[in-house]
Amino acid sequence: MNVKTISIGCDHAGFPYKDAIKAMLTTMGIEVKDYGTFSLDSVDYPDFVHPVANDVENAQADLGVLLCGSGNGVAITANKHQGIRAALCWMEEIAALARQHNNANIVCLPVRYTTLEQAEAIVKTFLSAEFEGGRHAQRVDKIPLGC
Repeated sequence: MNVKTISIGCDHAGFPYKDAIKAMLTTMGIEVKDYGTFSLDSVDYPDFVHPVANDVENAQADLGVLLCGSGNGVAITANKHQGIRAALCWMEEIAALARQHNNANIVCLPVRYTTLEQAEAIVKTFLSAEFEGGRHAQRVDKIPLGC
């Protein structure tokens, strides 16, 4: 996948890594749509997740990056969107498999459980991995409701 645009969002717990990841993506030549938050002030993570999920779901962004303390809240919220496959990734191998086997389109990072360097490596791995299709495609096709 040739990634041109990524939407990013976080809550206050994810904020400490967001700007560094955004800068890394920009350096890679990727346009970044930043939905916040923009400080350490306490916020409600769904307010920042839904715009990212909407962008990815509506092809306004190729992929998404979400950050919070555990990664769980942002992943649960993003996965409420029918066209989203958000994966909680705390190591590079899981990020690769999320793309290769699950065709994940949003990576969710647990900022309290990874270093910034690990988080950046996870994002790079997520971006470079490709969906393998094949037997995985039939499984991914069964994820949406009503199948």
